Amino acid sequence: MNIKKHIPNLITLINLFCGCIAVVFISKAIETGDSSNYELAFYFVCLGIFFDFFDGFFARLFKVSSPLGLQLDSLADMVTSGVAPGFVMYSLFLNSAHELGTNPAIPFLGFIVTLGSCYRLANFNIDTRQTDSFIGLPTPANSLFILSLPLVLKFSDSLLMLEILTNQWVLLVITLCSAYILNAEIPLFALKIKKFTIKDNVLQIIFLVISLILLVSLQYIAIPLIIIFYVLLSVVNNLFLKK
Repeated sequence: MNIKKHIPNLITLINLFCGCIAVVFISKAIETGDSSNYELAFYFVCLGIFFDFFDGFFARLFKVSSPLGLQLDSLADMVTSGVAPGFVMYSLFLNSAHELGTNPAIPFLGFIVTLGSCYRLANFNIDTRQTDSFIGLPTPANSLFILSLPLVLKFSDSLLMLEILTNQWVLLVITLCSAYILNAEIPLFALKIKKFTIKDNVLQIIFLVISLILLVSLQYIAIPLIIIFYVLLSVVNNLFLKK
């Protein structure tokens, strides 16, 4: 029995396990109103994304990449980076002011994020263009963006931020933009470093330095800003490449 070939798949399953735990904590947050559960859910999604990175790393290291591993990876991501963020958007709609009316079906619009994530993950498996970079926002980045929103509400003292993130129209725009940017034909740079020279990694260095500064100064509030900055930096980079 070749144990090496099972290690990447085991790591992928740990990612899935973390996603399942995150969903449980989101459910508890909705049930009890205790926002600390959102924080725990965020940590488990981060842990799942961490394992999601290393399953591919070990598959390449041990040279045991397989079609099974590819499919398993997407199925695990579907929970950690698909169901979890959709569930969070559902909960944000549920706890928001009723600008769109009191129809009990309104909160379920949050799961449009899950639908967009599912489509992206399926498309990623058959898209041969996304080996060195991404086309559309990767589901882990989108998941971090959505999971951070309840934490922004919890830790921000800004009344404006409170009004924005409890407005159903704003939440609907975020939901639709999330599903769109996941599947948009927008090239986004990857953080993988292939050549250890500053010249070949200027974009990645700029992004990492500014992200670190934002995290240190703003903590949780920095997370959605970092994801937005990542998309904007990629768009600007694409414009320069075209010239």
